[in-house]
Amino acid sequence: MREHHYALTVAWTGNRGVGTADHRAYGREHRVSAQGKPDLPGSSDPAFRGDPARWNPEELLVASLAQCHMLWFLSLAASAGIVVTGYTDRPNGTMAEEPSGAGQFTEVTLNPDVTVRGLDPRDARGADLLTTIESLHERANEMCFIARSVNFAVRHLPTTRIER
Repeated sequence: MREHHYALTVAWTGNRGVGTADHRAYGREHRVSAQGKPDLPGSSDPAFRGDPARWNPEELLVASLAQCHMLWFLSLAASAGIVVTGYTDRPNGTMAEEPSGAGQFTEVTLNPDVTVRGLDPRDARGADLLTTIESLHERANEMCFIARSVNFAVRHLPTTRIER
């Protein structure tokens, strides 16, 4: 088994001069950085005194699931000889917060909108194109490293468009 390692820096930038003297005294702003990449401005969710103009960890988790699914789907489509010409996802995540303040995601639903180049009508696979694409989404969900690592359901509700 091969291992892959990911190194980055998360640096808190929300010290307003008194540190964490109390919950209202500090900002949740931080910076996520990795060598050779642009910084990503982060904060907590606005529900937890965060800056709505910055990315929060919950959004990044949902985004990473959508990115992982997309990248696997594109690879599987290419291997299957299906030409994808467009792909947009609008994923949604649900997190349940407990009275203690702890919480966890209960599910994420991916909504990929995929455009594929139509097959030649003489191609026997043409009738099965939509079935094949659905199976590629299911396989992408099974292969995605991130989806395999979470303890909640990752669903997908794809839409397929055929480009003629």
